[in-house]
Amino acid sequence: MTSADLSVLQPYCENDMQLLKKISRSIFLRFNEPLTKADHDDFYSIANMTLWQAYNAYDPDMGISFDGFLRSCLQKKFKSELTHRHRQKRILNQFAVSLDAASDSEESCKLLELIPSDFDTFEEVTKRYENQQYQDKVQLYISRLSNLQVNILNLLINGYRTNEIREILHLSSKELTENLQIMRSFENVKILF
Repeated sequence: MTSADLSVLQPYCENDMQLLKKISRSIFLRFNEPLTKADHDDFYSIANMTLWQAYNAYDPDMGISFDGFLRSCLQKKFKSELTHRHRQKRILNQFAVSLDAASDSEESCKLLELIPSDFDTFEEVTKRYENQQYQDKVQLYISRLSNLQVNILNLLINGYRTNEIREILHLSSKELTENLQIMRSFENVKILF
């Protein structure tokens, strides 16, 4: 197009580009994709850029109106962008691992158990405080545990590893993990604070 044909852009650029936004929204609705406000802003930016690209690429001799040409360009750009975003999500999902998944170590414990934490329930229980009130809290914590959980706690305090505890107490990996989760649950641990 020549510079004299800038009038073809006039309807798209008026009123804060409302016509371009309206066309973009109608295309979004056809894709049935849930889009956030930030996504809409991204796609409006793509639409603005596509408008200028379509203007530069449009040839009136093609036998199609500029409006039709722009719509087809916008549909292609939006579809390409959505495909790119979904591809990125699939790539990221390949590397995602659940914290409840078993680790590759021979102990066959969950990954969540391997993540270091500033707070260690068992360390807190074994600390020796002169304050009788804290000792009472520890006793209350221990009283809420089952006999099996108290046995697990005693073995942990004595430095046994999870695979050794399983063997000593004849527990499956699942049983031990479930008991450890209960012992470390906020409902039980909040007593110590």
